[in-house]
Amino acid sequence: MTFTRWLGEFKMSYINTIADLEAQTYGTGARGGFNNQLLKQVGAVAGIHTGHDVSLGVGSGTTAASSLGALYNQVYGQKVWSMLNRECNALSVIAKRPYTSSGWRVLSERPAGGSGNFLAVDVEGSKDAANLGSTTPRADLIGGVPENAGLDTVADGLASIAPKYEQLFTSPKIVAHQFEFSELAMEMAQIDDGIGDIRAQMREDMGKHHAEVQNLMLVMPLEFYNADTNVSGSATVDTIERNYTSLNKVVSSTEELQAMATANLLTSATANEANNLYGKNRTSASYLDAQVTFGDSYASADARQLTLTVLNEMIRLLRVAGGSPKVILTGYDTLQTISDLLQAQERFMDRKEIVPTVNGVRGVKGQEVGFRVSTYYDIPMIPVAAMASTGVNSACISDMLFLDTDHLWMSVMKPTQYFEDGISNGNPFGVGTLGNKALYRTIAEVGCSYFKGQGKITNLL
Repeated sequence: MTFTRWLGEFKMSYINTIADLEAQTYGTGARGGFNNQLLKQVGAVAGIHTGHDVSLGVGSGTTAASSLGALYNQVYGQKVWSMLNRECNALSVIAKRPYTSSGWRVLSERPAGGSGNFLAVDVEGSKDAANLGSTTPRADLIGGVPENAGLDTVADGLASIAPKYEQLFTSPKIVAHQFEFSELAMEMAQIDDGIGDIRAQMREDMGKHHAEVQNLMLVMPLEFYNADTNVSGSATVDTIERNYTSLNKVVSSTEELQAMATANLLTSATANEANNLYGKNRTSASYLDAQVTFGDSYASADARQLTLTVLNEMIRLLRVAGGSPKVILTGYDTLQTISDLLQAQERFMDRKEIVPTVNGVRGVKGQEVGFRVSTYYDIPMIPVAAMASTGVNSACISDMLFLDTDHLWMSVMKPTQYFEDGISNGNPFGVGTLGNKALYRTIAEVGCSYFKGQGKITNLL
């Protein structure tokens, strides 16, 4: 092997981008020169970068059986992965990055002036090092120093100060769906009901289910994180933490959890999984609090009408906090309500072309591709059918999530892969039945580095 070839192979082993991870998982490297015919046949060519055919050994004497095995393991998993990132839903708006670390640091407090939206100062306080780096330093001791000030001289206001950081961590979540079909069912499907290839049909439908479930995980209501209930309502469970962390959990606050507990939407403000986030307890870590507005309380009588003032107030809060919302997630009912509000004022929603990609939702100009979505203040509004509706009042409409996706991502350890074995592959002993078993599996998790830049509006009529 030449040095140049070795260097090329060596470089391919590094996973620096999601494209590198896709290449490693699906064999879509830059080498080869094939035109990706297999992916074209299954409708999964967009955004998967380069040729796939070479990895199957097409034209190289590889047996049909081994080629089909690779097809099942790579192409169909890749098709579902493409579906996850190119449909217009909650999952597609989040940028994907390789899972390279389980922990990350966030700024929990300024070097001085606290951790609120504004740098806090006071008119009183002693002239000492403790005051210079306090949460409310004296207004005349925040950085102005005399000429030729002495370094580390408290009298000159130049004592050393430092920001505070906290380390958050998570674990990758495995999402898997298994299904099976018998040899007899495959044969009879071609005779009786005309469905044809039942394996292909189940593969398609289970792939859609795998994608739909992941989208649902991201908009899971906070009420489902109540640690005192399960499906029978009698035992304590925390298995919901096996799912991806819901955006409703990431974009929450201690005040919201307390209000939900008061309204009996949660058993307790603290004894629930929603209060635990990335290895921290939200009630003792204010930097984890997002901007959440729900009115005066979650009591049925306090559910409020959705108005443009409510929307504008959230945008103002996010701007003040240093956030920059890139996308709004909500349900179709709320989207219709906003449209009606604007039409009543003889105003109309602007629309924008967007393209969901592996890097999240991106705006497109001058291209007839992607999806046309409504916007508010030029922020795309993405409708999500499974969006939560938080509130006691039965007339409540879907919540609204304002996401700054520059600080919100999905770390991917393994993109969607498809596995299949059984009698049709010549190996009934592998599954233990005279039939076939198959599996879709994805490994990933949601992360966030700036919570105050995320927003949520709930308890809407």
